[in-house]
Amino acid sequence: MFYRENGQFKTTYKEDQQIFPITQDRIGVLLLIAFAFIGVPMLADEYMLRAILIPFLILSLAALGVNILVGYCGQISLGSGAFMAVGAYAAYNFFVRIDGMPLIVALLMGGFFATLVGMFFGIPSLRVKGLYLAVATLAAQFFCDWAFLRIKWFTNDSASGTASVSDLQVFGFPINTPFEKYIFCLSFLVVFGLLAKNLVRSAIGREWMAIRDMDVAAAVIGIRPMYSKLSAFAVSSFIVGVAGALWAFVYLGSWEPAAFSVDRSFQLLFMVILGGMGSIMGSFFGAGFIVILPVIINHALPWLGDLVGIPVSTAALTHAEQMIFGALIVWFLIVEPHGLAKLWSVGKQKLRLWPFPH
Repeated sequence: MFYRENGQFKTTYKEDQQIFPITQDRIGVLLLIAFAFIGVPMLADEYMLRAILIPFLILSLAALGVNILVGYCGQISLGSGAFMAVGAYAAYNFFVRIDGMPLIVALLMGGFFATLVGMFFGIPSLRVKGLYLAVATLAAQFFCDWAFLRIKWFTNDSASGTASVSDLQVFGFPINTPFEKYIFCLSFLVVFGLLAKNLVRSAIGREWMAIRDMDVAAAVIGIRPMYSKLSAFAVSSFIVGVAGALWAFVYLGSWEPAAFSVDRSFQLLFMVILGGMGSIMGSFFGAGFIVILPVIINHALPWLGDLVGIPVSTAALTHAEQMIFGALIVWFLIVEPHGLAKLWSVGKQKLRLWPFPH
């Protein structure tokens, strides 16, 4: 930001097509990842890992999948919670019904079945778009809520209707403590984030953006709308399904269908809107905003109440959180529709020109 790319010449196409072509950016990202793996576990306590960082990592992964569909391909979806549920319950059934099933394979199989369901409910996108497509994907949410609540086979015939897992292991290493869960989720996020970044820069990513900008013109120049839309649903559902399996296995441990209700779908959509549609970094910004904002409100409002002599009850905190959250969404839609990622980009551009006048 305080640096400029002057003098960094590229002599090959490979160098020019790097994800981070500027050397300082590349070093900065590597240092950030190293700090996330080494520094954060040393500095964060158990509460920070369990209540903030692990949910942030998993929701960032889910927002990444939603952003591919909504931000890059322009297909509005309100069924993300359903795809998370499909990934969670599919991974659960593979894990408990097949002896010796590796945890990572079970999670990826959950993503695979979420891909199949996502492609099935993405078929209406070939004919409808906009709010009509949002309603069509909302049908997936209601159908999955009913299926996982009523069909006992999905919960391994559990009398309480809940599914639970314990004693998770990867290559013989246990995944039980908050530190181990954090490293496990962070590894998934780094791998999928790198794959998503490369994918949106590839030919299929350019096709998604062409469909988003004007699907008729994209079809005229030879882009197949059916292939592009269904592939976006497939990739998005796979990532969201893996995130749902991680949410159930690693974060919750024991869950019921209400954990993946329509509220979860709206939450993921709000993450993409606030963070920035069509931006990989915006997925992280949106997830961080959604996870950290309630913590700030729950600590700041009682402090302000004590300062002015007005006690703040738990119910008042809940209502205030919803009101502030809704007001911020409206504010972002009016002031900066492109979200926090756009603000970050503008800030970087201003710092690149500093101290010269803008």
